[in-house]
Amino acid sequence: MLLVACLLGIATAAAPAADTPPDPVGGAPAPPTAAPPPEPAMITPNQEVLNEIIVETTEPQFVAPTRRDRIGRIWAPVLIDGKGPYRLVLDTGANRSAITAHTAQLMGVLPSGDGSTVVTGFTGSARVPTIHVDHMEVGELLLGPTVLPILSDVFGGAQGVLGIEGLTGMRVYADFGRDRLVIARSHGERAGRDFTAVPLRLIRGGLLVADVHVGSVRAKAIVDTGAQGTIGNLMLRDALMRHPPRNVAHEDVIGVTLDVQGGDNIPMPDIDFGHLTIRGVRVTFGDMYLFQHWKLTDEPTLTLGMDLLGSFDVLIIDYSRHELQIRLRGAQMPY
Repeated sequence: MLLVACLLGIATAAAPAADTPPDPVGGAPAPPTAAPPPEPAMITPNQEVLNEIIVETTEPQFVAPTRRDRIGRIWAPVLIDGKGPYRLVLDTGANRSAITAHTAQLMGVLPSGDGSTVVTGFTGSARVPTIHVDHMEVGELLLGPTVLPILSDVFGGAQGVLGIEGLTGMRVYADFGRDRLVIARSHGERAGRDFTAVPLRLIRGGLLVADVHVGSVRAKAIVDTGAQGTIGNLMLRDALMRHPPRNVAHEDVIGVTLDVQGGDNIPMPDIDFGHLTIRGVRVTFGDMYLFQHWKLTDEPTLTLGMDLLGSFDVLIIDYSRHELQIRLRGAQMPY
């Protein structure tokens, strides 16, 4: 089985020094090729099991929910220098945006002649060409001028990645049931009725982190909307695996730099956010390059991908409140 992880960092001229935090850009585990499709995580408040809602519609334009046969996605319609909009994956694990080579061709823009950029992915680093753009716009978010790396097409059909630059003070509202994405300025709105609020912290230049318990193990959970799958470091695996696990599936993980690392896909115990418990999650563990680059190898850490995050009905990320607001599928909606 092949797992594609697109999380990456960007430097301007040379690879980042060992003590420099990376600038990640999005993750995307590809759907299984041989094994059956992954079961979505079961999210339960106070241990109550919710029934899964299957949304039977045409292909969503902005947000696709995670279902038994598909990993969900969040796409942002981004205008780049007035062209587009282009369909970019919203990636809270990426502090820089990027586009694919095909998107650059559609824009009719040639790579910059004044240098290249080193990107750091989950599995390695590589030097790539760049283009210069004057502005990028989606909702109330306006960015620019900026330099966009040109990457291989490993985003599942998307035309690039929208990173977290400019999201300070913003509020991202993703409604999977109604195919709606809103990126707007935060006004400090508290979580509404039928929502659960999860406190977040910012680390490593903008990564969103929740403190969780995986079984009895305390861990950091990085909210990564750009990743299709959930990936853990070896410290978390070793803390959990006091006995040989069952149902282990080997996976090759390939990043945006096209480097490949091996990992083990293992069923996890409950992930506890305090008032919210997530069950039935499988995590791919490995000695991933980016965990080393982040200096997150000495404490239990995992990245929460869209296999888990797309199982919610509504997902709100409020950068001003440092808060994740979640409404579960099946929750009664206020009118």
